[in-house]
Amino acid sequence: MYPLKRNRRLRNTQSIRSLVQENHLSLDDLIVPLFVVEGAKIKEEIPSMPDYYRMTLDFLVDEVTELWKLGLKSVLLFVKVPELLKDNKGTEALNPKGLMQLAIKTVKKACPEMLVMTDVALDPYSSFGHDGIVEEGEILNDATKEILAKMALSHAQAGADFVAPSDMMDGRVEQIRELLEAEGFHHTGILSYSAKYASSFYGPFRDALDSAPGFGDKKTYQMDFHNRKEAITETTLDIEEGADIVMVKPGIAYLDIIRDLAEQIETPIAAYQVSGEYAMLKAAAAKGWIDYDAVVYEQLIAFKRAGASLIATYTAKDVARILDKV
Repeated sequence: MYPLKRNRRLRNTQSIRSLVQENHLSLDDLIVPLFVVEGAKIKEEIPSMPDYYRMTLDFLVDEVTELWKLGLKSVLLFVKVPELLKDNKGTEALNPKGLMQLAIKTVKKACPEMLVMTDVALDPYSSFGHDGIVEEGEILNDATKEILAKMALSHAQAGADFVAPSDMMDGRVEQIRELLEAEGFHHTGILSYSAKYASSFYGPFRDALDSAPGFGDKKTYQMDFHNRKEAITETTLDIEEGADIVMVKPGIAYLDIIRDLAEQIETPIAAYQVSGEYAMLKAAAAKGWIDYDAVVYEQLIAFKRAGASLIATYTAKDVARILDKV
């Protein structure tokens, strides 16, 4: 006897599959990380991140103009700070004429409608390579969050649409929100790295910014990857403190965390497909072991299926091409 219900009927043709498809990917879902360096006329490939670049402000203009033409509407800025400008308190982070502040203004001048998000953390500015002030080998929480709030304010003053604290200090979202409100930046959003794990997937990123910790590791502030429920606690607190968007980082290895959050919160969730994930895709593709375009698309759909609304990814420009074929 034939089955009354044949599930394959809904997979029989591409038209039917498209009609009943549950999750979709568009360029509107993507955030493009960009690495900015001091100087002029520099666009250098990051060795551990093939086809990805550090660039000076002049090339940043070209990059964001191209991104906008492709249909990509959001960037996340990171800066590589010269060693001579680094200290234990991240003093350069508060320089109104610093590289991050100039990068924000450069993007807004070149492409006023581009949504600009900015990394708020001390590690690019720290002589110790840590996300906080160091005292006798300890990463100080409360002293650090005061500086982070001032850093976020300086980004808002330069024109940032969202500030993105990635440090994992306790209470920093509240301190940032209170200072932004007090200074009249009511419309500046906070994208909080709420569930950021102490992961081994960050290596190429640290190469890109020369921001590896000078001693020890980041396990006293980034989350233990053995833990799942802790992500709910961290994220809920950030939302209560004023986060507008929450982020899970890294990506593919943490889809369960995205799913858990999606089932419990209404706040938009971002996922970060991090540098190590990108590097592995590129390396496998170079060996001919995977179809790069197909795997990229499949992974990004996995983020959407898990419950992410937004995805920060180094593959964004590739996706602009890939979606034309899907």
